[in-house]
Formats: sequence, C-alpha cells, structure tokens
Amino acid sequence: MALTLYVDTARWRAHQQSVLQQFPGLVPVCKGNGYGFGHERLADEATRLGADILAVGTTYEAARIKDFFSGDLLVLTPFRHGEEPVPLPDRAIRSVSSVEGVGGLVGARVVIEVMSSMKRHGVKPEDLPKLAAAIEDVRLEGFAIHLPLDRADGSDAVEEVIGWMDQLRSARLPLHTMFVSHLKADELARLQQQFPQTRFRARIGTRLWLGDHDATEYRGSVLDVTRVAKGERFGYRQQKAASDGYLVVVAGGTSHGVGLESPKALHGVMPRAKGVARAGLATVNRNLAPYVWAGKQRWFAEPPHMQVSILFVPGDAPQPQVGEELVAHLRHTTTQFDRLVDR
Repeated sequence: MALTLYVDTARWRAHQQSVLQQFPGLVPVCKGNGYGFGHERLADEATRLGADILAVGTTYEAARIKDFFSGDLLVLTPFRHGEEPVPLPDRAIRSVSSVEGVGGLVGARVVIEVMSSMKRHGVKPEDLPKLAAAIEDVRLEGFAIHLPLDRADGSDAVEEVIGWMDQLRSARLPLHTMFVSHLKADELARLQQQFPQTRFRARIGTRLWLGDHDATEYRGSVLDVTRVAKGERFGYRQQKAASDGYLVVVAGGTSHGVGLESPKALHGVMPRAKGVARAGLATVNRNLAPYVWAGKQRWFAEPPHMQVSILFVPGDAPQPQVGEELVAHLRHTTTQFDRLVDR
C-alpha cells in the first residue's frame, strides 16, 4: 500500500523530445527532489536525450548524481568563499556570480552568472573591467543569465539579454556560449539569429519534465475505512465528526510532502478571494486534502500524519474500499513517492 507516481512513459518522453526540438542543445535541469522523479531517473532520461551537460542545484547534488550521469555537471548555486568543499570530478562546472568568486576558483571550469532583472545574484556591469583580468585564471565555459518568469512592466526578455551581450562584448569578454533560463523558443531563435557566433543554451527543468500534466498522476492507496456517526470523536485530537460518514486512511503523509504547499503568486480578484476563503476555513480546522474520491476533492479529517492522511467522506458518498487508489493532486517538486510505476 503506497503513494505511487504513475508515469505514461511514452507520452512523457514524447513531450521531452518536443521540447528538445524547440530548444536544440538544451541543458536539462535536475535539482531538488528531481522534479518529483528522483535524481537517478532524470539522469537516465537526460542520457536518453543525448545531453552532454546536466544542470544540478548544489555541489551536494552533483556529488550524488555524478555516478548516474557521465557528462558534464553544471552546478547552478554560485560558489561562495568558505563553503564546505565537496569532492567533484573535473567534469563539474561551477557557477560564479562575483569577481571574488572567480578568484577563488583558479584552474576550475566556471560559468559566470550576470545580474538580471531577477536581482538574485550575478556580476554587475561595473564589475566587467575587473572580470576581464580574473578570467585568465579559470577555464571559462560561458556566461549565464537567469530571467524572471513574469514581466509585469511589459519589458522584453530578448532585449534584456541583448543588453548584456552588448556590455560583455564592449568589455572584450569571450561570448562563445551563453546559458539562458526562462526564454521562449522564438525568443531563443531571435537571439541566435542576432548573435550567430554565440551558442545559446537553454537550461530547462519544469517545462521539460513537467510540461505535460497528463503524462503523470499520483495515487494513494486506501489502507482503512471506518464508519463514524455525527458527534463521534476520533483522531489524535479527538475531534467530533460533523456528520455521519467515513474516516478514510490513505497512503501519503507529511514525509511524502502531503499537506506541504509552497506559496503561490495570486493574480486577479477571484484567486485572491479563494485564498482568503481557504485561510478562513483553516482557522476552524477545515483543510482541503489533495485526494479525490467520487469526483470531488475531499477534506482532511485532521492534519496529515507522517505516512498517512485521514480523510472525511460524507455518508451520502460511495464508501471507498481498502485497496482502492485515490488520485492525489500533489506538487511534484515537494512530493516524495513510495514507488514509481511506468505504464
């Protein structure tokens, strides 16, 4: 009895190929929990795609993935002086976001991140004169720019990249490779046409692995079903049942990421109103669970336990049976499955 991730493998891989065709030379990204699939699986898929580089989040991830992927490993988290040294092979490439960082990686392979409108990290235009001298002591693999997902001010992502290309060129820095994130296929094509001597490589994770929502599905096994009457007490906190119904114990708890939800940016009046309504219900211990039964998303009977969740199904709904599986709407990047099944 498990929380299972089912993958329509043929469909999933067909989507990967469609993304690869739109972004030739793309760099697959495998970070965090491997977008819900795990590092080993995504390393295998990247090899199937013929990728020569796999981008990972941290040096610790690179140390784990190096045994599953034989190509280069691009570490996306920038190098910082004083960080814990992690033994990595020469095929590891470090990201750097400052002149000082470049100076701390003498002889290493590096990609230099420039400061985008994200304003997260990166070298600034005023750093470029010093950077020209600093790169003589490293093996420069290229520059990189990480762009925002939304542009509320109506600005053009391509123009932002062009602006940096012009500044790098004016500083007489080598422009053989530029790694980019969050560009559309047509935007990448525009850049490649304008700068034919530069190879633009898109770093892609979410769109590559999670772009086809119907290719994957989480399901939790029903472990136990207990009938309860209105007013009957149950659970750790001995709450009273609001009405007659069933307590349904289903695989998937906090250790799987069930009940864990990352904050969302809400746009528009209706999404905000729904968010306020959910928050109001939570104050009276009413929280919607990710599990679906008989066509409806059900409520948690109480907060999820470590490995299971208890749902309340009202008495007028069909009674779930032990061994059945409930579809679960879970976020891939925060979920840890018990097993993965290709079908």
